[in-house]
Amino acid sequence: MKKSVFARALVAGILLLSLPTAAHAATEDDGYTPGVDGSFTLAGSEVAGVCENDVPWIEYSVVLTDTNNQSTSNTARLVLSNGSQSTTIQLGALDADGTLSGRILWPGASIAADGTPTGWPGWAFVDGSWVETSDNFAWTRGDISAKVVVNPEIAVALSYPPSNPYCSAQPSVTGEPAGVDGEVALAVTGGDVDVLPFVVGGGAVLLAGAGLFAFSRRRRTN
Repeated sequence: MKKSVFARALVAGILLLSLPTAAHAATEDDGYTPGVDGSFTLAGSEVAGVCENDVPWIEYSVVLTDTNNQSTSNTARLVLSNGSQSTTIQLGALDADGTLSGRILWPGASIAADGTPTGWPGWAFVDGSWVETSDNFAWTRGDISAKVVVNPEIAVALSYPPSNPYCSAQPSVTGEPAGVDGEVALAVTGGDVDVLPFVVGGGAVLLAGAGLFAFSRRRRTN
């Protein structure tokens, strides 16, 4: 009998000790985290740095899923930061379906009315020539983080568009087309590739002809 009473008291004590933990867990479970169930999220939104005609652009596609109409904003913004500096770019108002897409100039870039580039981040036109500078959003060309903000917000991958053989998102120093030189131009025309087979083939024909001529003379001599 005494053992039974002791066992029941032990079980009751364990249950009492577990009540605070259970109550705390219930309190945490009651909290609502936006976007966890997919009803309030910017998942699917994307941004990318692109170079076109030597102009740096940011292309964006914003997708807001708000099943229960929880969002308190209808305007999309893009926030860039390097940890110590930041800038906010206004993208615009979302459409009725919660989406928005387009492109905008990279911070510090500028163009003329005809689309010709007139400025790049981290560059300044001084005394008739382009020089690199730490101003004009130069930091955005380095290691940065980015996020699309409506309400909610989402982190996105973004970096300054690198140069390629057809586009350079910076002023030309030499005046030559970006990434194009005599060697590349020759490879594009195919000059090196087309001549080689004819040289090899012609040599083989000459050698074969010489061999036949020598064999013929030998037979006549014998």
